Amino acid sequence: MNEIVFNRPHPTGREFDYIGQAIARGYLSGNGPFSQRCAAWLQERTGSPCALLTTSCSSALEMAVLLSGIGPGDEVIMPSYTFVSGANAVALRGATPVFVDIRPDTLNLDERLLEDAITPRTRAILPTHYAGVACEMDAIVDVASRHGLLVIEDAAQGVLASYGDRPLGTIGTLGCLSFHETKNVTCGEGGALLVNDRDWIERAEIAHEKGTDRRRFFRGEVDKYKWVDLGSSFLPSDISAAFLWAQLEEADRITARRLEIWRLYHERFAEAEARGRLRRPVAPQGCRHNAHMYYLLASDRSARDALIAALAEQGIMAVFHYVPLHSSPAGRRLGRAAGDLRVTDEASDRILRLPLWVGLGDRDVERIAGAVLAALS
Repeated sequence: MNEIVFNRPHPTGREFDYIGQAIARGYLSGNGPFSQRCAAWLQERTGSPCALLTTSCSSALEMAVLLSGIGPGDEVIMPSYTFVSGANAVALRGATPVFVDIRPDTLNLDERLLEDAITPRTRAILPTHYAGVACEMDAIVDVASRHGLLVIEDAAQGVLASYGDRPLGTIGTLGCLSFHETKNVTCGEGGALLVNDRDWIERAEIAHEKGTDRRRFFRGEVDKYKWVDLGSSFLPSDISAAFLWAQLEEADRITARRLEIWRLYHERFAEAEARGRLRRPVAPQGCRHNAHMYYLLASDRSARDALIAALAEQGIMAVFHYVPLHSSPAGRRLGRAAGDLRVTDEASDRILRLPLWVGLGDRDVERIAGAVLAALS
């Protein structure tokens, strides 16, 4: 019986060719021809006025927090049920991550809890679009506007997903994307910062270029480039961008196949959900997701762990997800919880993520779904 792994990156077939072209051109550092091509694609597809490739979504988040001027004594509200990168970006600037609970339907930041979490120290809200399903951004932006707060979107899982007609990552002042190996389109490690307010672009370009005005120099606007502000080495190699370009060319096809697999799972588990045996993911009307993942919620942790073990016996790798940040050692030391995070704790205990990658056949999906349903019965 063949093993079904949880994730396998999907090569389009042109990655090596484009990497070879980058090598032949002799431009391997950041902001080369392939980097510029990827940035232009992102700007065209999202409508953002500025897209800057980064070495990861983590570095995009760190850059966003740096640009925001967040520092010691400040607070940033975010979900506890998310990857650590956003909290790290805040803590690295000496500020405090403030963790709030998630909605029981989408597992996204619960916008109804924001008002109670705001203090005089709050500077920003950092929502995560979990599984490529949009947060309730109208409500989040409304709260932020009334309290004079920034919105930084963690759209790591949200490439080609949208909230209404607005692509994820373009609704806040800044948006952060990921091209990690586990994402829909990938270059192994990579990310991007979307700068959605034109007044922020010049400073973002400076931070992106290690705090120098190097981009202005290349545009002929200054006769030499110099250190003018804080920044770091956020640029990926053009080799990484060459790999990413091959993926972006096929992004629509990749997303379409992932959506087909997602729908097959969703249909297969409908009856089990109706009988109360599990809960399927929720994508609210008006939110176009990108099939970044397919997860199930078991009745409790022991049932979830039993499902993982039963699938492993059948050669199928399924996994759980985040340990909540508020209960993690660094989260307890560097952040604080705002209110009761019961939904977060329950979701962490119950969630089971199933394999979902281009290359899975319909028969593979049926085998996985059948193994889950057999284990439940």
